Amino acid sequence: MDQSPYRFGETERHSLEALLSLAVAEDLDQAGDVTSRVTIPSHAQGAARLVARSPGVLAGLPVAERLAAEFGLAGSWEFDRADGDRLEAGDVIGRLTGPMRSLLALERLALNFLQRLSGIATLTAQFVAAVAASRAAIYDTRKTTPGWRALEKYAVRCGGGRNHRFGLYDAVLIKDNHLAWLQAAAGPGAADPIMTAVTAARAQAPAGTVVEVEVDSLDQFDVALRCGPDLILVDNLSPSQVAEAVRRRDAVAPRILLEASGGVTLANVADLAATGVDRISVGALTHSAPALDLALDFSG
Repeated sequence: MDQSPYRFGETERHSLEALLSLAVAEDLDQAGDVTSRVTIPSHAQGAARLVARSPGVLAGLPVAERLAAEFGLAGSWEFDRADGDRLEAGDVIGRLTGPMRSLLALERLALNFLQRLSGIATLTAQFVAAVAASRAAIYDTRKTTPGWRALEKYAVRCGGGRNHRFGLYDAVLIKDNHLAWLQAAAGPGAADPIMTAVTAARAQAPAGTVVEVEVDSLDQFDVALRCGPDLILVDNLSPSQVAEAVRRRDAVAPRILLEASGGVTLANVADLAATGVDRISVGALTHSAPALDLALDFSG
């Protein structure tokens, strides 16, 4: 059962099933756990506690439950915490009992998933806290581990962040390479590629599709404002430039949302948020989050 207030839905479960089969195969192959088979009697029972070794934010308990079921331990977890909870070093997250061989086979797989997802939730929470005094929301990106996107975006939500588009299929984001090709294909004297791209998106994308344009200068930003996208992404601009973009947006097209991205770190995110921008997207949430130190401690 999903004990978290953060939705772990069908998309996340489908991704987990694909990852689970790969993870079990690479760890157990055809032979299984040969060490436990030669050292632990088949009838032996055991108990373990899932413990935080460092402070952070928890994410991934539905994964832990599914792994338990995979090893014949369905319903054996007793959790003291829920996804999204803040942890201190030494906190007990949950307890698991059952056949000792199954517990040992589950141990590393469960920790690999939980440490990765909790690390993402922890880093996300740090960014969210850094902008708490502003209107800005923290968003993830598509810079995810191949195959892990649904789970990693779930972890971002557990950390208080929000999800950007899931893939190329669910929103229009007109980036610099789209604009460069349109400009080269149209040749001199053609309409501005931003206008061309936004017009095409409005005409051809399914009704209700969000249309966003990426710009990397204030000159491009002014053009984008006149084209009327839903969002404008200002990429790699300084906080002073982003503040000027906010001022121009407020004066010309206040309904358009502004998103800042590019080189965002914990050291500079508060300065970006103070500009009045609506959203800040951070690739580091998923591509650079360190694993949270968790352990499965056995008590026999």
